[in-house]
Amino acid sequence: MGKPDCSKSPGQREYPIFFLRALFLLLFCRHVSSQCKILRCNSEYVAATLNLRGADRSAGYCDALRSYSRCTRRTARTCRGDLAYHSAVHGIEDLMIHNNCSKEGPTSPPRPRPPPNHQGLEPLAMCDYEKSFVYKHGQAPSYQHCAAFGDPHIRTFHDDFHTCRVEGSWPLLDNEYLFVQATSSPVAKGSNATVTSKLTIIFKNMKECIDQKVYQAEIDNLPAAFEDGSVNGGERPGGSSLAIRERSAGRHVEIRAEYIGTTIAVRQAGRQLSFSIRAAEEVARAFTEEQDLQLCVTGCPRSQRISRSECCRGPVAAEVARALCKEMLPVEDVYFQSCVFDVVTSGDANFTMAAHGALEDARVFLPNAEKLHIFQAGAGCLPVSSSFLLLILTSGLWVVLLHF
Repeated sequence: MGKPDCSKSPGQREYPIFFLRALFLLLFCRHVSSQCKILRCNSEYVAATLNLRGADRSAGYCDALRSYSRCTRRTARTCRGDLAYHSAVHGIEDLMIHNNCSKEGPTSPPRPRPPPNHQGLEPLAMCDYEKSFVYKHGQAPSYQHCAAFGDPHIRTFHDDFHTCRVEGSWPLLDNEYLFVQATSSPVAKGSNATVTSKLTIIFKNMKECIDQKVYQAEIDNLPAAFEDGSVNGGERPGGSSLAIRERSAGRHVEIRAEYIGTTIAVRQAGRQLSFSIRAAEEVARAFTEEQDLQLCVTGCPRSQRISRSECCRGPVAAEVARALCKEMLPVEDVYFQSCVFDVVTSGDANFTMAAHGALEDARVFLPNAEKLHIFQAGAGCLPVSSSFLLLILTSGLWVVLLHF
């Protein structure tokens, strides 16, 4: 944010116009001999100037322009008659004059070449995230898990666990590769309990791998296809690296995005939707400062968080809810506490299935099984026995009698 920088040099202002002109010429001059390497010169110049910042920016532009000029001279013989080449040469001269660059001086260091392909990595392997990561780093990638279910409860990538009062549309994820939005609405008219009633998932366009794909689910409409009717990433070479399949008709859909090392599960239990994801850590962290509102990353905003100990009033008694949840969730962790909270506040026993489904997804998606169960002291509804209530009433009666 802030005011735009009005101190850009003339070279910087002309840079987009110059390359738009060059691109136009390239598109209409495809008959030119393939021996001309002007495209390589262009890409090297763009790479050299892409991240120039600070006080040394002007000097960096001059270094890049001198390198650009040398590159065009080396390919001059094979580029005779190439309009894009001649446009680049004249453009370089103009930019050097406007930036007060001398023709002699230091040049930009050459871009490092990629390592030789000793393992025979095929071009399409770039659409297999895990295989590509192992090739680049020599080890398997790390993964993270996030889930949203029930009223709604959020388990973040960092294993924080929040219960939220959010109503309306909120982003679960918003990064370079994915956008996921959950829409919450009241369980019933006049109810304080909310559930996820709609999920929108956008898989963003990615090079050779996939076309942009949109998946949308609503209550009683859990399709086993993307919005355009397809079940994969499209016609690109790596289109099969994105696939959707139905695990249980109308109840459970799984989307595998192998090109980004990600698997997503969407479920419906009763009148609510749930979302779970296993994402490569590198993918989960691929966002900018402007994309700071992501429930999977930061959890619910503090103003939207609810204590699950507030659930002791509702259509269903806490003891009844605990008994229902205990059948599906024997361990009294946050999933159990969330189940009790949801059943008490909504009166809907189907919420036991929502919590159970989220726990089963976590069992599959979590990279570390030891983190499956999260325990939060004092965060759930406490059981209130009939003998405890009798004790309270008896104590109150004695106080009244002693007063008189």
